[in-house]
Amino acid sequence: MTPRRAVLALLLLIQAVLGFRVVSRLARTASGSRIAAAAALGGAPNGCSVIVPVLNEAARLAPCLAGLTAAGPEVREILVVDGGSDDGTQELVGEWAARDARIRVVDASPVPAEWNGKAWGLQVGLDRSDPANAWILTMDADVRPAPGLVPALIAHAEADDVVALSAATRQTLSGAAEGAVHPAMLATLVYRFGIPGHAASRVAETQANGQCFLARREALTRSGGFAAVRGSVCEDVTLARRLVAAGGRVGFYETDGLVSVAMYTGWRDAWVNWTRSLPLRDQYWGVHGPLGLAEVVAAQALPVPMALVLRRVATRYGAGRLPRFGWRLNTVLAMTRFGVLAGMSRAYDCLPWTYWLSPLADVPVAAALIVSAARRTHHWRGRVIERREPGASGAR
Repeated sequence: MTPRRAVLALLLLIQAVLGFRVVSRLARTASGSRIAAAAALGGAPNGCSVIVPVLNEAARLAPCLAGLTAAGPEVREILVVDGGSDDGTQELVGEWAARDARIRVVDASPVPAEWNGKAWGLQVGLDRSDPANAWILTMDADVRPAPGLVPALIAHAEADDVVALSAATRQTLSGAAEGAVHPAMLATLVYRFGIPGHAASRVAETQANGQCFLARREALTRSGGFAAVRGSVCEDVTLARRLVAAGGRVGFYETDGLVSVAMYTGWRDAWVNWTRSLPLRDQYWGVHGPLGLAEVVAAQALPVPMALVLRRVATRYGAGRLPRFGWRLNTVLAMTRFGVLAGMSRAYDCLPWTYWLSPLADVPVAAALIVSAARRTHHWRGRVIERREPGASGAR
């Protein structure tokens, strides 16, 4: 066997093994539950404190507050924690507070240098919240919640007996350019963790979305709160993993149209900011983090271009069994990729035509995630975030 064929054989073997892992994961998670609308919950044990960390969100915050103020009595307080806005965010919140007494502005500036700014805002909000409320819901400013979201989240958490859960929010894309990039990024999560709809009891299988994250106060404070994830660039996932490592179960579910988000202003915003946290590198990274990125490369990014190249080699040059096997393998993986793309379509409010071309962005997205995972220093809204990975304990 020539060196070139040996390299191809090794690559195809890796693809076959990692592809099998991904396809098995997709099949295993195909049947899951969704968060459905529930009746209002007015009892004291179901009281919820909502924490919304903000920084210069005057242009995006109003729809979030509109949805939260339309919520029922289960929402006892809405703490908007400001990390130092200078665009009129606090004034906007003050106007909403005049209409709804549950809203309070909490000034959390300046953010300490050793903290991720969002984690700091969430911890300040947790410290200022009413300890009588059993639930903590964290929500990003660009999220648009339906009035029935909070009772639905609490009811699902109680029914599934989880210490925390988060919602796979429906995404609103800014246009055709983001439609070609964002789905390729989202697919990397599906390939690594499977289809939403389940509760994880193993750290390696845990996923979370800090845009809409509900936790039992007791479990959250017992695990150290948001202070325990102060140096993470993916504080939501790190917190979820920490809760699982402590023995809890953490769920991740789609909802029946109860929450959506306009996450980014364009493709460049998505590229710069989501690739920062999307590798999910933290103290629980272990062997599962690199293995997950390897699955993204082998089973998501390479199959389409490799199927095209190997098909040409096999038909034009009659190069033997190995290229033909490689073409068949990558064709199956490419078909799986487009199946995932079709399934992911329900995650978006509206699909631009470029959505169906997003697999063409898989290779650069995979490369960006690898580079980001290796980088320790990141930037977000003019602030430097230094990834810190204190030793993890109890990881499973």
